[in-house]
Amino acid sequence: MDDYYHDQVTQKSWELLQELQRVYQFTLIGGWAVYLYTRALKSKDIDIAVTLDELGKIKADFEISKNERLKKYEAHREEIDIDIYVEYYSDPGLPVEALQKRVRVVSGFTVPEIEYLLILKMNAWHERKGSLKGEKDQYDIVALLHAGINMAHYIHILHQYQKEGQREELAALLAHLVEAPVLNLNEHQFSRLKKVWLKQLREKI
Repeated sequence: MDDYYHDQVTQKSWELLQELQRVYQFTLIGGWAVYLYTRALKSKDIDIAVTLDELGKIKADFEISKNERLKKYEAHREEIDIDIYVEYYSDPGLPVEALQKRVRVVSGFTVPEIEYLLILKMNAWHERKGSLKGEKDQYDIVALLHAGINMAHYIHILHQYQKEGQREELAALLAHLVEAPVLNLNEHQFSRLKKVWLKQLREKI
């Protein structure tokens, strides 16, 4: 099912993520958070959101660099990238401090509520359209929708953070996609689901 990264790489990433989880407190975002909700596509990179205090603890154990342009911190272990988003500084689609208030625990990991995670994934896809990572992002988005999104809640959050344009962007993405074979959805199955999602997106909330 996972056609994007070699199994050996995803296994290393998963083991590192579990190691981090034993030592630090963070909200898991990005592809691994999507995987926990969907059990669909695994990830290679690790994306976490932390407090300033927790960033200090990570700095004591990892060589950290600051990415001023993308407003995040970065660490690496072998071929695994760790992107660290920090409260009151980073905005991976929504402010980190907003994400930290709307979380749940899935398989032992703290993750944003699924509607918040969808907004983050849409933001990542917007930034990476046309790349391999962007292609995976779009299937992560479909996987989240398939896992069960409260569309009214999703649209309410977009309105709350002045991101209403993402609603039309999601509709355009769905309209463009024909099938999702990496999610074991054939053209007929995907078409049926897509009609439901598009109807929900276009309803007046």
